[in-house]
Amino acid sequence: MKKKRLGCLTLAGLVAVFVTLLVVVGVSLAQGGVLYSPGALSARTGAQSLGGVRSHAEIGGKCRDCHTSPLDGQKMADRCQACHTDLLQDARSFHSVMLAQSQVVTCYRCHPDHNGPNAPTTNASLKDFPHNKIGFSLQSHQKKADGSAFACSDCHGADFTHFDQQTCITCHSKIDATFIQAHVEAFGQDCRACHDGVDSYGHAFDHNKLTFQLQGKHASVSCAGCHQGAKNIADLKATPQNCSACHAKDDAHNGRLGQDCGKCHVPDDWKQATFDHNQAAFKLLGRHATVDCAACHANNVFKGTPQDCHACHAKDDHHTGQFGTDCGKCHVPDDWKQATFDHNLSPFKLVGAHATVDCAACHVNNVFQGTPQDCHSCHSKDDHHNGQFGTDCGACHTPDAWLPATFDHSKSAFPLTGAHLTLQCTQCHVNNVFTGTPTTCVSCHAQPAYHLGLFGTGCATCHTTGGWSPALFKGPHAFPIRHGGARTCRNCHPANLMTWTCYSCHNQAEMIAKHRGEGITNISNCIGCHPSGQGGD
Repeated sequence: MKKKRLGCLTLAGLVAVFVTLLVVVGVSLAQGGVLYSPGALSARTGAQSLGGVRSHAEIGGKCRDCHTSPLDGQKMADRCQACHTDLLQDARSFHSVMLAQSQVVTCYRCHPDHNGPNAPTTNASLKDFPHNKIGFSLQSHQKKADGSAFACSDCHGADFTHFDQQTCITCHSKIDATFIQAHVEAFGQDCRACHDGVDSYGHAFDHNKLTFQLQGKHASVSCAGCHQGAKNIADLKATPQNCSACHAKDDAHNGRLGQDCGKCHVPDDWKQATFDHNQAAFKLLGRHATVDCAACHANNVFKGTPQDCHACHAKDDHHTGQFGTDCGKCHVPDDWKQATFDHNLSPFKLVGAHATVDCAACHVNNVFQGTPQDCHSCHSKDDHHNGQFGTDCGACHTPDAWLPATFDHSKSAFPLTGAHLTLQCTQCHVNNVFTGTPTTCVSCHAQPAYHLGLFGTGCATCHTTGGWSPALFKGPHAFPIRHGGARTCRNCHPANLMTWTCYSCHNQAEMIAKHRGEGITNISNCIGCHPSGQGGD
């Protein structure tokens, strides 16, 4: 005989139960919980009607008015806001800030219902209220100074939706009144402008994690000492970090060394200053590295200190300024006495035998400036010409050796041409006398007697240096010499070369009669008709 099984435990029965439950749950969810109720709604009335009702109980059990379906695009918080619009009209209000600060804060976490008609709709304990979501954490406010736990009313009073900044000052003054008074005077009464409840800018703040670390004496300076007038975080961050912003009043250099105090000073002690002079324009080399600062920077004056050698070493200048003020041309910082001078950089270069001459030979008594540069100033004692050739020895002599000497007569006032080139110097410069040697022809070439003094001293008028004869007469016409058998010039030029007569040889009366017979009446200028001296001209 078969055993009978209960119908609900059959496979078909189990499926039917499961489907039924799915339908019930689905309908319940889709309808916003219309099939069940966890408890009565609060009947406490508000000051004004919202959405046509004054309490949740007056909604009339329409669950879907508050509870949305998971399939719906809205959330229950949206339904709350649809009625309680007055709470969100001010963007600065408590509820507006709550919604803006966090998307996880929901209305029902603080405002539960279904706890009975007389139950309040606000959870006054707020033990799990996400206080940090509204910009102020309660991490540092777990217990009061007496060790007891904080309650919302300790800071917010009866209305926890508002907060009075004076509450912070009053509470913390009980802990340290002196500090709070000074803190408020320095940074103002808006505590939340800097403090966030987790001591980001309080006891937990570590300045050394910032770019500007508090080292040395900076660690003992009060916050207000650097952050003067700061009223919020932005003001604190805007505080300048350069030394001069705080220490300009302590700058004994009066800005002469710039504003980067850290180049020399350290936070441990303002007076413990170091300066790397080699980073300056004037590097300390040789003995300069051991000189006391005050030796160059008198009265602590640094900016504008001269950098030229002579400004400091004028008293050590044994040349008394004869070499100018650029001591570095010869001297080095290692030793003042280790001096070198490149004479070839001066206007007078040492070449030839001059390169081996001792300095004192030219610079007597160590007098350098003004030393003459012409040859004769040093070599007058060697001048065998006794000054006859002047003082420009370089015209003939060279620095390599005093002898041999050369003289280019073509560069003198009397160039040698023609037969003059083969003459011995002594033929003109008797007894080696050169200065004052005459340059006129007649000085060497006395006028011959047959000139009878008619041609003066201008020998070059007829003669050339190529040879004394033949001579060329450069007259105003081509009248031939020795015309008509004339033996001397005086036959035609009885008085001087500029006047002449034809009638010393030609009978004047005969000539007049002859020319008149030819119809010529003017016979005053014979050359005018007879330029070549011929009768047929």
